[in-house]
Amino acid sequence: MHRHHSTPSPRLALLVTSLGFVIICLDVTVVNVALERIREALSISATGLEWVLNAYTLAFASLLLSAGALGDRMGARRVFVAGFALFTLASVACGFASGAAVLIAARAVQGVGAALCVPSSLALLSASFPEPRSRAKAVSIWAGTAALALGAGPVVGGVLITRFGWPSIFLINVPFGIAGIWLTLRHAPDTVRDATRHIDLTGQTLAVVSLGALMFAVVESGRLGWGSAAVLGGIGGFVASGLLFVLVEARQRQPMLPLALFQIPAVNVSSLVGLALNFGYYGLMFAMSLYFQNVRKYTPLETGLAFLPMTAVVTVANLASGALTARFGYRLPMIAGQALAALGFLSLGLVEVHSSDVAITVPLLAIGVGVALAVPSINTAILAHVESRSVGIASGVLNTARQIGGALGVGVFGALLGDQTGGLMRGLHVAVGLAAAVMMVGVAIAVGGLKAARRDARTGAAC
Repeated sequence: MHRHHSTPSPRLALLVTSLGFVIICLDVTVVNVALERIREALSISATGLEWVLNAYTLAFASLLLSAGALGDRMGARRVFVAGFALFTLASVACGFASGAAVLIAARAVQGVGAALCVPSSLALLSASFPEPRSRAKAVSIWAGTAALALGAGPVVGGVLITRFGWPSIFLINVPFGIAGIWLTLRHAPDTVRDATRHIDLTGQTLAVVSLGALMFAVVESGRLGWGSAAVLGGIGGFVASGLLFVLVEARQRQPMLPLALFQIPAVNVSSLVGLALNFGYYGLMFAMSLYFQNVRKYTPLETGLAFLPMTAVVTVANLASGALTARFGYRLPMIAGQALAALGFLSLGLVEVHSSDVAITVPLLAIGVGVALAVPSINTAILAHVESRSVGIASGVLNTARQIGGALGVGVFGALLGDQTGGLMRGLHVAVGLAAAVMMVGVAIAVGGLKAARRDARTGAAC
């Protein structure tokens, strides 16, 4: 109705899409430092805390691909605004949650909003910057904000919780959401709508059921045990709905997930490595937050500062990864990054209740540098081997795999950790050993799956 008042501005479009990506990625890590305060305020169990994190990640992961198709069909600006509005309203619900069920449900709605925002934000950038060089620069800035947000999350969360309480980590999203919606409507161009773009509702439903069943089994295994009927039922539901999903996608004219993509080795390798990286990193953030606050009795701010050395090196390591990729191709940083992260995880296996700050910080630095080296390389591998018309869906597959890996990491690490100090330390040692093993499997996949390393300086990041 007010479209004639719109004044498209590429710079403001870049600002608002980056702003949306910042708060979406910030909500991935900012909650970790609030776990103990949330547990105390709402009387949430350790399993409940895992769901507070994973409800967001699960909704985000399972809806990413369909959200991209919805943006194509309805217009990226409309879908981006709807996602931003939904995310903002859900943030209000999180901030005023009076119990575990409300908070977990609101976090899931936040994840839906995030899924709507991310693919459409890239489409808006593409429309705002039609010239390839300026578009590449804009996407680089957009991706860089994600790394900064992930790194800043624990410290920002610690400051907010210390000054204003745990609800503030959600309520801070509200003014940014309102400003973002207004800027988008005023200054972001719309994209051409494709009425023929099909939304694969059957595939989407099966994907949600399959991933939800898997997350239920992993998260609840810590409380109920792997042999319980509920957990075994979750595993069975995952297998059955997963097989149905593959059968349905193979027969769809416009599938949510084109199975032909998996005939490209780079897609398989990048997705598996991305899953491994997020498994270790997200699981570590969850486990070490509990370690710092339960075992070492740190405040939320002290916990955020304890993560600062690891998160601060992410941006520098991302830049170094770009330089290494340009000089040697993407295989070297992909392999070296995972190997360094594995060494860091193994070193954390030596940490005890009263270990020195140095004994904790050095392994965290190794993990942060390793993950940051590897992440751009998996995006570069996709760009180097996938045709331009399929880059969007391939990138969606990669980021979906990464979010699934993150949810699995939180679920598995949480299942291994106990509520008491002794159990938590034993669980932490097992968890970091498992993460190291997963990293080394990722190294083997990268070595064996990518035989020809192309030199390509393009990098990317996503939360």
